[in-house]
Amino acid sequence: MSRRFSRRSFAMSAGAAMLMAPFVRFAKPSFAAGGDTPEGVAKRLIVFFTPNGTIHQHWRPTGGELDFAFPAGSIMEALTPHKQDLIVLDGIDFYGVANHEPGMSAMLTGGGGLATQSQGRSVDQFIAAQLNQQTKFKSLELGVQTSAWGSSNQTRMCYAAPGIFVPPDDNPKSVYERMFGEFGATDEVKEKKLTRRKSVLDLVRGELKSFEKIVSSEEKAKLQQHIASIEQIEAGLKEPVAVCGPPESVLQVDTQKHENFKDITKAQIDLMCLALSCGMTNVASMQLSHTVGPHVFTWLGLTEGHHSLSYCADENPACVANYVKAERWLTEQFVYLLEKLKATPEPGADGSMLDHTCLLWAQEMGDGRMHDCLSVPFVIAGNAGGYFETGRYLKFQNEPHQKLLVSICHAMGLQNPTFGDPSHGAGPLSGLGG
Repeated sequence: MSRRFSRRSFAMSAGAAMLMAPFVRFAKPSFAAGGDTPEGVAKRLIVFFTPNGTIHQHWRPTGGELDFAFPAGSIMEALTPHKQDLIVLDGIDFYGVANHEPGMSAMLTGGGGLATQSQGRSVDQFIAAQLNQQTKFKSLELGVQTSAWGSSNQTRMCYAAPGIFVPPDDNPKSVYERMFGEFGATDEVKEKKLTRRKSVLDLVRGELKSFEKIVSSEEKAKLQQHIASIEQIEAGLKEPVAVCGPPESVLQVDTQKHENFKDITKAQIDLMCLALSCGMTNVASMQLSHTVGPHVFTWLGLTEGHHSLSYCADENPACVANYVKAERWLTEQFVYLLEKLKATPEPGADGSMLDHTCLLWAQEMGDGRMHDCLSVPFVIAGNAGGYFETGRYLKFQNEPHQKLLVSICHAMGLQNPTFGDPSHGAGPLSGLGG
Protein backbone atom coordinates (compact mmCIF):
# COMPACT_ATOMS: atom_id res chain seq x y z
CA MET A 1 0.00 0.00 0.00
CA SER A 2 1.19 3.52 -0.73
CA ARG A 3 1.32 6.18 1.96
CA ARG A 4 -1.65 7.87 0.35
CA PHE A 5 -3.97 4.86 0.67
CA SER A 6 -3.60 2.91 3.91
CA ARG A 7 -5.40 -0.30 4.82
CA ARG A 8 -7.35 1.73 7.35
CA SER A 9 -8.61 4.16 4.69
CA PHE A 10 -9.57 1.19 2.50
CA ALA A 11 -11.61 -0.30 5.33
CA MET A 12 -13.29 3.05 5.94
CA SER A 13 -14.19 3.41 2.26
CA ALA A 14 -15.56 -0.12 2.07
CA GLY A 15 -17.44 0.44 5.30
CA ALA A 16 -18.97 3.62 3.96
CA ALA A 17 -20.17 1.74 0.92
CA MET A 18 -21.88 -0.89 3.02
CA LEU A 19 -23.39 1.75 5.32
CA MET A 20 -25.15 3.08 2.25
CA ALA A 21 -26.57 -0.36 1.48
CA PRO A 22 -29.99 0.40 3.02
CA PHE A 23 -30.60 2.86 0.15
CA VAL A 24 -29.98 0.37 -2.69
CA ARG A 25 -32.61 0.31 -5.43
CA PHE A 26 -32.35 -1.66 -8.63
CA ALA A 27 -34.00 -1.56 -12.05
CA LYS A 28 -33.13 -4.46 -14.35
CA PRO A 29 -35.13 -6.66 -16.73
CA SER A 30 -36.36 -10.03 -15.51
CA PHE A 31 -38.70 -12.81 -16.53
CA ALA A 32 -40.00 -12.60 -12.95
CA ALA A 33 -40.80 -8.89 -13.06
CA GLY A 34 -43.58 -8.98 -15.60
CA GLY A 35 -45.42 -12.09 -14.41
CA ASP A 36 -44.04 -14.26 -17.23
CA THR A 37 -42.29 -16.75 -14.96
CA PRO A 38 -41.86 -20.11 -16.75
CA GLU A 39 -44.04 -22.98 -15.58
CA GLY A 40 -42.53 -25.01 -12.76
CA VAL A 41 -40.34 -22.13 -11.55
CA ALA A 42 -40.72 -19.97 -8.44
CA LYS A 43 -41.29 -16.25 -8.89
CA ARG A 44 -39.63 -15.28 -5.63
CA LEU A 45 -37.23 -16.52 -2.94
CA ILE A 46 -37.52 -15.83 0.78
CA VAL A 47 -34.93 -16.96 3.34
CA PHE A 48 -36.11 -17.03 6.98
CA PHE A 49 -33.39 -17.50 9.60
CA THR A 50 -33.44 -18.41 13.30
CA PRO A 51 -30.25 -19.06 15.28
CA ASN A 52 -28.49 -21.42 17.68
CA GLY A 53 -29.50 -24.83 16.38
CA THR A 54 -32.08 -27.16 17.87
CA ILE A 55 -32.67 -30.19 20.06
CA HIS A 56 -33.56 -32.82 17.49
CA GLN A 57 -35.82 -34.94 19.68
CA HIS A 58 -38.07 -31.91 20.18
CA TRP A 59 -37.81 -30.77 16.53
CA ARG A 60 -38.21 -33.93 14.45
CA PRO A 61 -41.61 -35.00 13.13
CA THR A 62 -42.81 -38.53 13.70
CA GLY A 63 -43.87 -40.92 10.94
CA GLY A 64 -42.73 -41.37 7.38
CA GLU A 65 -42.38 -39.29 4.24
CA LEU A 66 -46.10 -38.76 3.65
CA ASP A 67 -47.72 -39.65 6.98
CA PHE A 68 -45.52 -37.48 9.19
CA ALA A 69 -46.86 -35.50 12.13
CA PHE A 70 -45.64 -32.81 14.51
CA PRO A 71 -46.10 -34.12 18.07
CA ALA A 72 -48.08 -32.12 20.60
CA GLY A 73 -45.76 -29.84 22.56
CA SER A 74 -42.96 -30.13 19.99
CA ILE A 75 -41.08 -27.21 18.48
CA MET A 76 -42.83 -27.58 15.11
CA GLU A 77 -46.38 -28.22 16.32
CA ALA A 78 -47.71 -24.88 15.03
CA LEU A 79 -46.98 -26.05 11.47
CA THR A 80 -49.54 -28.87 11.69
CA PRO A 81 -52.29 -27.07 9.70
CA HIS A 82 -49.79 -26.42 6.90
CA LYS A 83 -48.26 -29.89 6.50
CA GLN A 84 -49.25 -30.12 2.84
CA ASP A 85 -47.36 -26.88 2.08
CA LEU A 86 -44.07 -28.12 3.57
CA ILE A 87 -40.99 -30.20 2.91
CA VAL A 88 -39.20 -30.97 6.17
CA LEU A 89 -35.54 -31.83 5.54
CA ASP A 90 -33.58 -33.99 7.97
CA GLY A 91 -30.02 -35.31 7.68
CA ILE A 92 -28.44 -32.31 5.91
CA ASP A 93 -24.82 -31.69 6.99
CA PHE A 94 -22.38 -28.82 6.60
CA TYR A 95 -19.20 -30.63 5.54
CA GLY A 96 -15.94 -29.44 7.07
CA VAL A 97 -17.77 -26.92 9.26
CA ALA A 98 -18.58 -26.89 12.98
CA ASN A 99 -19.56 -24.34 15.62
CA HIS A 100 -21.44 -21.06 15.51
CA GLU A 101 -19.48 -18.65 13.30
CA PRO A 102 -18.34 -21.16 10.65
CA GLY A 103 -21.91 -22.45 10.43
CA MET A 104 -23.25 -18.94 9.99
CA SER A 105 -20.73 -18.24 7.21
CA ALA A 106 -21.37 -21.48 5.34
CA MET A 107 -25.15 -21.70 5.76
CA LEU A 108 -26.10 -19.77 2.62
CA THR A 109 -22.72 -19.67 0.84
CA GLY A 110 -21.86 -23.37 0.87
CA GLY A 111 -18.29 -22.34 1.68
CA GLY A 112 -17.64 -21.06 -1.82
CA GLY A 113 -14.72 -18.82 -2.72
CA LEU A 114 -14.15 -16.45 -5.61
CA ALA A 115 -13.01 -19.31 -7.84
CA THR A 116 -16.24 -21.29 -7.43
CA GLN A 117 -19.30 -20.93 -9.62
CA SER A 118 -21.16 -19.00 -6.92
CA GLN A 119 -18.11 -16.73 -6.35
CA GLY A 120 -18.56 -16.76 -2.59
CA ARG A 121 -22.04 -15.25 -2.72
CA SER A 122 -24.86 -16.39 -0.50
CA VAL A 123 -27.62 -18.18 -2.38
CA ASP A 124 -30.00 -15.22 -2.14
CA GLN A 125 -27.46 -12.82 -3.65
CA PHE A 126 -26.45 -15.29 -6.35
CA ILE A 127 -30.07 -15.76 -7.39
CA ALA A 128 -30.84 -12.05 -7.22
CA ALA A 129 -27.93 -11.30 -9.55
CA GLN A 130 -29.05 -13.98 -12.03
CA LEU A 131 -32.69 -12.89 -12.11
CA ASN A 132 -31.73 -9.43 -13.41
CA GLN A 133 -34.99 -7.99 -12.11
CA GLN A 134 -37.01 -4.90 -12.98
CA THR A 135 -37.65 -4.19 -9.34
CA LYS A 136 -36.88 -1.39 -6.93
CA PHE A 137 -34.63 -3.66 -4.84
CA LYS A 138 -32.44 -6.38 -6.27
CA SER A 139 -32.88 -8.02 -2.87
CA LEU A 140 -34.30 -6.89 0.45
CA GLU A 141 -32.59 -7.90 3.70
CA LEU A 142 -34.51 -7.39 6.94
CA GLY A 143 -33.50 -8.29 10.45
CA VAL A 144 -34.38 -8.12 14.12
CA GLN A 145 -31.59 -7.21 16.53
CA THR A 146 -28.78 -8.42 14.27
CA SER A 147 -26.34 -5.53 14.60
CA ALA A 148 -25.65 -4.69 18.24
CA TRP A 149 -22.36 -6.64 17.93
CA GLY A 150 -21.43 -5.05 14.60
CA SER A 151 -20.84 -6.78 11.25
CA SER A 152 -18.95 -10.07 11.32
CA ASN A 153 -19.37 -13.68 10.29
CA GLN A 154 -21.20 -14.09 13.59
CA THR A 155 -23.93 -11.59 12.76
CA ARG A 156 -24.22 -11.74 8.96
CA MET A 157 -25.57 -14.45 6.65
CA CYS A 158 -25.80 -12.67 3.26
CA TYR A 159 -22.65 -12.23 1.17
CA ALA A 160 -22.02 -10.32 -2.06
CA ALA A 161 -18.55 -11.96 -2.25
CA PRO A 162 -16.18 -13.63 0.23
CA GLY A 163 -15.95 -11.37 3.28
CA ILE A 164 -18.34 -8.76 1.83
CA PHE A 165 -21.53 -8.68 3.88
CA VAL A 166 -24.96 -7.57 2.71
CA PRO A 167 -26.31 -6.28 6.04
CA PRO A 168 -29.94 -6.57 7.08
CA ASP A 169 -31.93 -3.50 8.09
CA ASP A 170 -33.11 -3.92 11.70
CA ASN A 171 -35.35 -0.85 11.84
CA PRO A 172 -38.94 -0.96 10.49
CA LYS A 173 -38.93 2.83 10.13
CA SER A 174 -35.82 2.66 7.94
CA VAL A 175 -37.33 -0.14 5.85
CA TYR A 176 -40.52 1.88 5.42
CA GLU A 177 -38.55 4.92 4.24
CA ARG A 178 -36.59 2.86 1.75
CA MET A 179 -39.83 1.51 0.36
CA PHE A 180 -41.97 4.64 0.37
CA GLY A 181 -39.76 7.66 1.10
CA GLU A 182 -38.74 9.54 4.24
CA PHE A 183 -41.44 9.08 6.87
CA GLY A 184 -43.00 12.47 7.59
CA ALA A 185 -40.17 14.40 5.88
CA THR A 186 -40.70 17.49 3.72
CA ASP A 187 -39.53 17.64 0.10
CA GLU A 188 -36.70 19.98 1.16
CA VAL A 189 -35.41 17.50 3.76
CA LYS A 190 -35.63 14.63 1.25
CA GLU A 191 -33.64 16.62 -1.33
CA LYS A 192 -30.91 17.47 1.19
CA LYS A 193 -30.55 13.83 2.19
CA LEU A 194 -30.45 12.74 -1.45
CA THR A 195 -27.68 15.26 -2.22
CA ARG A 196 -25.65 14.17 0.79
CA ARG A 197 -25.94 10.49 -0.12
CA LYS A 198 -24.84 11.15 -3.69
CA SER A 199 -21.84 13.11 -2.39
CA VAL A 200 -20.80 10.22 -0.13
CA LEU A 201 -21.18 7.76 -3.00
CA ASP A 202 -18.99 9.87 -5.31
CA LEU A 203 -16.27 10.06 -2.65
CA VAL A 204 -16.31 6.34 -1.89
CA ARG A 205 -16.35 5.35 -5.55
CA GLY A 206 -13.38 7.59 -6.30
CA GLU A 207 -11.29 6.11 -3.49
CA LEU A 208 -12.18 2.54 -4.43
CA LYS A 209 -11.20 3.12 -8.07
CA SER A 210 -7.84 4.51 -6.92
CA PHE A 211 -7.19 1.31 -5.00
CA GLU A 212 -7.72 -0.86 -8.10
CA LYS A 213 -4.29 0.13 -9.41
CA ILE A 214 -2.32 -0.97 -6.36
CA VAL A 215 -3.95 -4.12 -4.95
CA SER A 216 -3.65 -7.81 -5.81
CA SER A 217 -5.95 -9.46 -8.32
CA GLU A 218 -7.91 -11.13 -5.52
CA GLU A 219 -8.44 -7.82 -3.71
CA LYS A 220 -9.24 -6.15 -7.03
CA ALA A 221 -12.16 -8.55 -7.53
CA LYS A 222 -13.54 -7.51 -4.15
CA LEU A 223 -13.10 -3.85 -5.04
CA GLN A 224 -15.02 -4.37 -8.25
CA GLN A 225 -17.87 -5.85 -6.23
CA HIS A 226 -17.90 -2.72 -4.07
CA ILE A 227 -17.82 -0.41 -7.08
CA ALA A 228 -20.68 -2.30 -8.73
CA SER A 229 -22.68 -1.89 -5.52
CA ILE A 230 -22.00 1.84 -5.53
CA GLU A 231 -23.26 2.17 -9.10
CA GLN A 232 -26.41 0.23 -8.25
CA ILE A 233 -27.02 2.42 -5.21
CA GLU A 234 -26.60 5.57 -7.28
CA ALA A 235 -29.04 4.34 -9.93
CA GLY A 236 -31.56 3.48 -7.25
CA LEU A 237 -31.48 6.96 -5.73
CA LYS A 238 -32.94 8.39 -8.93
CA GLU A 239 -35.95 6.09 -9.03
CA PRO A 240 -39.43 7.18 -8.02
CA VAL A 241 -40.39 5.80 -4.63
CA ALA A 242 -44.10 5.16 -5.19
CA VAL A 243 -44.77 1.61 -6.37
CA CYS A 244 -47.85 0.83 -4.27
CA GLY A 245 -49.58 2.31 -1.27
CA PRO A 246 -47.74 2.54 2.06
CA PRO A 247 -49.26 1.35 5.35
CA GLU A 248 -50.91 4.02 7.47
CA SER A 249 -48.24 3.88 10.14
CA VAL A 250 -44.82 2.43 10.88
CA LEU A 251 -43.49 0.95 14.12
CA GLN A 252 -41.03 3.28 15.83
CA VAL A 253 -39.39 1.74 18.90
CA ASP A 254 -35.96 1.13 20.39
CA THR A 255 -34.76 -1.65 18.12
CA GLN A 256 -32.29 -3.04 20.70
CA LYS A 257 -34.62 -3.68 23.64
CA HIS A 258 -35.46 -7.34 24.20
CA GLU A 259 -39.10 -6.56 24.92
CA ASN A 260 -39.50 -5.04 21.43
CA PHE A 261 -38.22 -8.14 19.60
CA LYS A 262 -41.74 -9.54 19.24
CA ASP A 263 -43.30 -6.38 17.77
CA ILE A 264 -40.34 -5.69 15.47
CA THR A 265 -40.51 -9.22 14.06
CA LYS A 266 -44.16 -8.80 13.10
CA ALA A 267 -43.57 -5.33 11.63
CA GLN A 268 -40.63 -6.56 9.55
CA ILE A 269 -42.54 -9.56 8.21
CA ASP A 270 -45.45 -7.30 7.29
CA LEU A 271 -43.16 -4.88 5.44
CA MET A 272 -41.35 -7.70 3.64
CA CYS A 273 -44.62 -9.26 2.45
CA LEU A 274 -45.83 -5.84 1.31
CA ALA A 275 -42.64 -5.27 -0.67
CA LEU A 276 -43.00 -8.68 -2.33
CA SER A 277 -46.69 -8.29 -3.14
CA CYS A 278 -46.05 -4.82 -4.60
CA GLY A 279 -43.29 -6.15 -6.86
CA MET A 280 -40.56 -4.14 -5.17
CA THR A 281 -38.33 -7.23 -5.05
CA ASN A 282 -38.43 -10.96 -5.72
CA VAL A 283 -35.64 -11.92 -3.31
CA ALA A 284 -35.91 -11.22 0.42
CA SER A 285 -34.52 -12.48 3.71
CA MET A 286 -35.63 -12.22 7.32
CA GLN A 287 -32.89 -12.71 9.92
CA LEU A 288 -34.04 -13.05 13.52
CA SER A 289 -31.00 -12.16 15.66
CA HIS A 290 -27.75 -14.02 14.88
CA THR A 291 -25.69 -16.98 15.98
CA VAL A 292 -24.83 -16.74 19.70
CA GLY A 293 -27.78 -14.34 19.81
CA PRO A 294 -28.47 -13.10 23.37
CA HIS A 295 -32.10 -12.05 22.83
CA VAL A 296 -34.41 -12.75 25.76
CA PHE A 297 -38.01 -13.82 25.14
CA THR A 298 -39.36 -11.64 27.95
CA TRP A 299 -42.94 -11.75 26.60
CA LEU A 300 -42.91 -15.51 27.20
CA GLY A 301 -41.87 -15.01 30.80
CA LEU A 302 -38.30 -16.12 30.12
CA THR A 303 -35.31 -14.42 31.73
CA GLU A 304 -32.41 -16.31 30.12
CA GLY A 305 -31.02 -15.50 26.68
CA HIS A 306 -31.72 -17.75 23.71
CA HIS A 307 -28.08 -18.75 23.26
CA SER A 308 -27.79 -19.81 26.89
CA LEU A 309 -31.00 -21.80 26.65
CA SER A 310 -29.67 -23.62 23.59
CA TYR A 311 -27.09 -25.30 25.88
CA CYS A 312 -29.69 -26.93 28.13
CA ALA A 313 -28.81 -30.53 28.93
CA ASP A 314 -31.42 -33.27 28.98
CA GLU A 315 -30.72 -33.65 32.70
CA ASN A 316 -32.25 -30.19 33.22
CA PRO A 317 -35.84 -30.64 31.96
CA ALA A 318 -37.00 -27.22 33.19
CA CYS A 319 -34.30 -25.51 31.13
CA VAL A 320 -35.09 -27.65 28.08
CA ALA A 321 -38.77 -26.75 28.45
CA ASN A 322 -37.88 -23.04 28.36
CA TYR A 323 -35.77 -23.56 25.25
CA VAL A 324 -38.59 -25.42 23.54
CA LYS A 325 -40.96 -22.60 24.51
CA ALA A 326 -38.65 -20.09 22.82
CA GLU A 327 -38.26 -22.30 19.74
CA ARG A 328 -42.02 -22.78 19.48
CA TRP A 329 -42.39 -18.98 19.35
CA LEU A 330 -39.87 -18.83 16.49
CA THR A 331 -41.88 -21.50 14.65
CA GLU A 332 -44.98 -19.35 15.11
CA GLN A 333 -43.23 -16.46 13.35
CA PHE A 334 -42.47 -18.71 10.39
CA VAL A 335 -46.14 -19.73 10.41
CA TYR A 336 -47.19 -16.07 10.45
CA LEU A 337 -45.08 -15.41 7.36
CA LEU A 338 -46.35 -18.54 5.63
CA GLU A 339 -49.97 -17.64 6.38
CA LYS A 340 -49.58 -14.09 5.06
CA LEU A 341 -48.21 -15.45 1.79
CA LYS A 342 -50.95 -18.07 1.65
CA ALA A 343 -53.68 -15.48 2.22
CA THR A 344 -52.39 -13.08 -0.46
CA PRO A 345 -53.48 -13.74 -4.06
CA GLU A 346 -50.61 -13.96 -6.54
CA PRO A 347 -50.57 -10.72 -8.57
CA GLY A 348 -51.41 -11.50 -12.20
CA ALA A 349 -51.62 -15.27 -11.73
CA ASP A 350 -53.70 -18.04 -10.17
CA GLY A 351 -53.23 -19.19 -6.62
CA SER A 352 -51.60 -17.52 -3.65
CA MET A 353 -48.20 -15.89 -3.31
CA LEU A 354 -47.05 -18.97 -1.40
CA ASP A 355 -47.83 -21.11 -4.46
CA HIS A 356 -45.30 -19.12 -6.47
CA THR A 357 -42.67 -18.76 -3.72
CA CYS A 358 -39.68 -20.75 -2.52
CA LEU A 359 -39.64 -20.09 1.22
CA LEU A 360 -36.63 -21.56 3.03
CA TRP A 361 -36.31 -21.72 6.82
CA ALA A 362 -32.58 -22.03 7.51
CA GLN A 363 -30.45 -22.49 10.61
CA GLU A 364 -26.70 -22.45 11.08
CA MET A 365 -26.25 -25.42 13.41
CA GLY A 366 -27.59 -28.85 14.19
CA ASP A 367 -27.59 -29.62 17.92
CA GLY A 368 -26.51 -26.34 19.51
CA ARG A 369 -25.30 -28.15 22.62
CA MET A 370 -22.81 -30.16 20.58
CA HIS A 371 -21.63 -27.13 18.56
CA ASP A 372 -21.93 -29.20 15.40
CA CYS A 373 -23.40 -28.61 11.96
CA LEU A 374 -24.81 -32.12 11.50
CA SER A 375 -28.46 -32.77 10.68
CA VAL A 376 -29.01 -29.05 10.40
CA PRO A 377 -32.77 -28.41 10.36
CA PHE A 378 -34.25 -26.98 7.14
CA VAL A 379 -37.87 -26.47 6.11
CA ILE A 380 -39.15 -25.49 2.66
CA ALA A 381 -42.63 -23.98 2.36
CA GLY A 382 -44.45 -23.38 -0.93
CA ASN A 383 -44.15 -25.53 -4.03
CA ALA A 384 -42.08 -22.92 -5.92
CA GLY A 385 -44.48 -22.64 -8.83
CA GLY A 386 -44.71 -26.41 -9.09
CA TYR A 387 -41.00 -27.24 -8.83
CA PHE A 388 -41.36 -28.90 -5.41
CA GLU A 389 -43.74 -31.64 -4.36
CA THR A 390 -44.73 -30.57 -0.86
CA GLY A 391 -46.37 -32.46 2.00
CA ARG A 392 -43.27 -34.55 2.69
CA TYR A 393 -40.77 -35.32 5.44
CA LEU A 394 -37.48 -36.30 3.78
CA LYS A 395 -34.81 -38.11 5.80
CA PHE A 396 -31.38 -37.94 4.19
CA GLN A 397 -28.17 -39.61 5.26
CA ASN A 398 -25.41 -37.01 5.68
CA GLU A 399 -26.17 -35.15 2.46
CA PRO A 400 -24.07 -31.99 1.92
CA HIS A 401 -26.07 -28.80 2.17
CA GLN A 402 -24.43 -27.57 -1.04
CA LYS A 403 -26.92 -29.83 -2.84
CA LEU A 404 -29.82 -28.12 -1.09
CA LEU A 405 -28.50 -24.75 -2.27
CA VAL A 406 -28.32 -26.08 -5.83
CA SER A 407 -31.95 -27.22 -5.51
CA ILE A 408 -32.99 -23.75 -4.36
CA CYS A 409 -31.26 -22.23 -7.40
CA HIS A 410 -32.97 -24.70 -9.74
CA ALA A 411 -36.35 -23.92 -8.18
CA MET A 412 -35.72 -20.31 -9.21
CA GLY A 413 -35.07 -21.31 -12.82
CA LEU A 414 -31.26 -21.45 -12.77
CA GLN A 415 -29.20 -24.36 -14.03
CA ASN A 416 -25.92 -24.16 -12.07
CA PRO A 417 -24.60 -27.68 -11.33
CA THR A 418 -22.82 -26.68 -8.11
CA PHE A 419 -23.07 -24.09 -5.37
CA GLY A 420 -20.38 -23.19 -2.91
CA ASP A 421 -17.52 -25.63 -2.44
CA PRO A 422 -18.00 -28.26 -5.19
CA SER A 423 -15.72 -30.76 -3.45
CA HIS A 424 -18.50 -31.57 -0.99
CA GLY A 425 -21.15 -32.37 -3.57
CA ALA A 426 -22.62 -31.49 -6.94
CA GLY A 427 -26.12 -31.44 -8.32
CA PRO A 428 -29.43 -30.99 -6.48
CA LEU A 429 -30.80 -33.08 -3.63
CA SER A 430 -32.21 -36.30 -4.99
CA GLY A 431 -36.00 -36.48 -4.92
CA LEU A 432 -36.52 -32.91 -3.78
CA GLY A 433 -38.04 -31.56 -6.97
CA GLY A 434 -37.60 -30.61 -10.60
